[in-house]
Amino acid sequence: MAEPAMSYVSGTSHVPLIGETIGRYFDGVVARHADRPALIARGQDIRWTWAELAEQVDAFAAGLVALGLQPGERIGIWSPNNAQWVITQFATAKAGLILVNINPAYRLAEVEYALNKVACRALVTATSFKTSDYAGMMMTLCPELASATPGHLDAAAAPALRLVIQIGAPDMPASMPGAMAFDAVAGLATPAARARLAELVPKLQFDDPINIQFTSGTTGAPKGATLTHHNILNNGFFTAETMKLGLEDRLCIPVPLYHCFGMVMGVLGCLTHGSTMVFPGEGFDPLVTLETVAAERCTALYGVPTMFIAQMDHPRFAEFDLTSLRTGIMAGSPCPIEVMRRAMALMHLKDITIAYGMTETAPVSFQTTLDDPLARRVATVGRIHPHLECKIVDAEGHVVPSGTAGELCTRGYSVMRGYWDDEARTREAIDAGRWMHTGDLATLDGEGYCAIVGRIKDMIIRGGENVYPREIEEFLYRNPKIADAQVFGIPDDRYGEEICAWIRLREGETMTAQDVKDFCRDQIAHYKVPRHIRFVAEFPMTVTGKVQKFLMRASMARDIAAPGVAAGAAS
Repeated sequence: MAEPAMSYVSGTSHVPLIGETIGRYFDGVVARHADRPALIARGQDIRWTWAELAEQVDAFAAGLVALGLQPGERIGIWSPNNAQWVITQFATAKAGLILVNINPAYRLAEVEYALNKVACRALVTATSFKTSDYAGMMMTLCPELASATPGHLDAAAAPALRLVIQIGAPDMPASMPGAMAFDAVAGLATPAARARLAELVPKLQFDDPINIQFTSGTTGAPKGATLTHHNILNNGFFTAETMKLGLEDRLCIPVPLYHCFGMVMGVLGCLTHGSTMVFPGEGFDPLVTLETVAAERCTALYGVPTMFIAQMDHPRFAEFDLTSLRTGIMAGSPCPIEVMRRAMALMHLKDITIAYGMTETAPVSFQTTLDDPLARRVATVGRIHPHLECKIVDAEGHVVPSGTAGELCTRGYSVMRGYWDDEARTREAIDAGRWMHTGDLATLDGEGYCAIVGRIKDMIIRGGENVYPREIEEFLYRNPKIADAQVFGIPDDRYGEEICAWIRLREGETMTAQDVKDFCRDQIAHYKVPRHIRFVAEFPMTVTGKVQKFLMRASMARDIAAPGVAAGAAS
């Protein structure tokens, strides 16, 4: 009898990896496509060609050099989506500076941690966005800004920080007197500064670290995943290549730039294919996104599942002509099969792909292709990307047979250098063989298609049975009254864990907890039927649209422990 195939795949390709820094590659694209559209920021009324974008980037990069910033130093960016974010991304790469992405939702303690963890020398910050008063928070964190000379900050709370650059302020920012206006930096781009910038070109190497992204930890302090030119430029290329992006494509990017989805899959995906990047606004708004797609005739659209749901469920959805759409990516969290089907049918996204990855792998490792059968495209995350390897292992680290669930591990050009200044947690994540342990449960079938079962930490063990929340969520999506569902485990004295479901109903629909249980009964195994059910208007989420199940779990545990709460009742 033949031995079963093992869960290991490697991505072969006749297309070589890009062996250039982002700055060199950017210059090549500008030379080839100077007059083609590069960036549209509708909220700012900006429409730049590649040549016009290059003028902005080169001037800002030379200004940073003139300010004394040296290759390898860290410069943070704390801002929602805007054209200045993209300028900063390319300019810092040209100057050899390590761009530190700071979540625009961060508050005082979090930004203080980020600045000090990586010893940021400079910070580019927005003035304000929605409820975030960035200037006010910086003045609270660094009151020395009230009297500091721009570029000479000496703050007790952020000892390494010397320079704050303010987006959205006039030449003399009144809200942060010791900051420098973003537009003023380009004014420092003297011929001498530009010459020094040019001298850096042969010195910078594609294996140099160029970006630090903080992973959203649910326990402990965030970790700074450190990525190189090689990591993110190649990943942006192969992600867009899988979608067959080209010069005529216009990619709508409502996902945040501080995350890999925006700055790698979006910005660098467009760069490597000469496509146009289109930003609907500073943050995600379903109506503004729909308006942008229709007005700009976008051919591609990015988003996490909740974003696509919000657009398709918007009361004005039918007003917009979305027939220009062809492709895009749904990623960031598990993509429900029914949501994929609806997006393909209602939004004309016949070539939409699913991508899977993590910040630490720059980010994409698996992606569906335009040629994959529909069943594969809606039920799996596709096959391994070119030049990468994957294996599925058990708790002892042994590769499991094909079709068996285990931890997904990735190896190849995309794996980060490590967590900044954190060797212990780097060793926990990347083993001696340079395999990145993702913490995700997955299966590989005989053809190399990967299905994500869930997070190892999210797997529910109820009465000795392993229960994967994703499976139950997919079943609940079949109910036409249910718009979204999240399933997780909570402690139980009898079974060890019990199954809980938070459900968001479609507008105008009603259900009871018993209705949900009746829907499940005799359709899925009895031990998979949720015992605790709560109907909610929304889920707690990160700014990137990832559902925070740990907050839901804590909320349910408190409620169930409270006197008078009946087990199994809808809350």
